[in-house]
Amino acid sequence: MFFVVCDGLKGLPDSIGQVFPAAKVQTCLIHLLRNSFGYASKRHWPEIAVNLRPVYEAPTPEAAERAFEEFAEKWGKANPAMIRLWRNAWTEFVPFLDYDVEIRKVLCSTNAIESLNARFRRAVRARGHFPNEQAALKNLYLTVRSLDPKGTGQTRWGMRWKPALNAFATTFADRMPAASTTQ
Repeated sequence: MFFVVCDGLKGLPDSIGQVFPAAKVQTCLIHLLRNSFGYASKRHWPEIAVNLRPVYEAPTPEAAERAFEEFAEKWGKANPAMIRLWRNAWTEFVPFLDYDVEIRKVLCSTNAIESLNARFRRAVRARGHFPNEQAALKNLYLTVRSLDPKGTGQTRWGMRWKPALNAFATTFADRMPAASTTQ
């Protein structure tokens, strides 16, 4: 396991560290942004979003820290709780900044997993009951096979992972033996 993306549940990073010591814990950027907006007036949301973008799109953790300090200077007096939120989440926020853009795209959010879980729940609820465990597993398998972002026959979600999988294979060649062998 390379990464665990979570939404800020207290104690989860420590538990993950004990069970998977090599895994990095990453805070879901979407959850962090949503929680940030909860501390600000709605009329300031567009400006806050623009001012936070240099923080999470920074090329390095150091650049992100500089951008965040500028953000904190501008918004800290009016929204100290928002600044505290980012400071408390900082150690779990910055790990993905060490990696390629392809990896960042899949690490920044738990939305893909939440979407998959929603599809599983919908498929199980539509069926109602299953005669045995194998029938339930087949239903979930068919749900995964039919993933389609808009339901219009567009590129399957798995295809969107190809650039990230290539970046993972390069970055973690020592932990992905199959990726390091040439054919």
